Amino acid sequence: MRKIFFLKKISITLILIFSISNLTTADENNNGHQINFFTGNFDFSDDKQSAYLFGFQHQDENLNRDTFLGNVSPITGGFITENSAAYIYTGIEWNMEMSDKMAFTPSFAPGFYHEGDGKDLGHVLEFKSEVQISYATSENSSIGVSYNHVSNASLGDKNPGANSYMFNFIKNF
Repeated sequence: MRKIFFLKKISITLILIFSISNLTTADENNNGHQINFFTGNFDFSDDKQSAYLFGFQHQDENLNRDTFLGNVSPITGGFITENSAAYIYTGIEWNMEMSDKMAFTPSFAPGFYHEGDGKDLGHVLEFKSEVQISYATSENSSIGVSYNHVSNASLGDKNPGANSYMFNFIKNF
């Protein structure tokens, strides 16, 4: 019952964000900032610890750099689960255009994890590796899906890790 209530709240929030963002015109200036709102399932591969999550991420495209790995830019974000577990992070993402409308975006971000009533990941310092595929719905908005793995790289006494999938709404402004 608690998961259904949490999922309804997240769905309503995403619908509101999407509705408000579509009120703006496609001619608005893109100042190089991007906000990614996402919701999904934290640690879906562990039946006992699986939980719904909601999060956000900010990317500043003004700070991007062309490197031998491709176009790289900084990200900062966080998420919270229905079990009050939380993760805040900062790192980098690679922006790879697959076509005019499709993008592939891998990222890496170290951060701090708080267990709350959720899964014990073994250490406060965790590392998030993620891949995302997104589709541009307009000049300034995209939708996407992503998968990530959060792990402490064996810094703690245990390292169970967590695998998550998310649905993303991305807005450039």
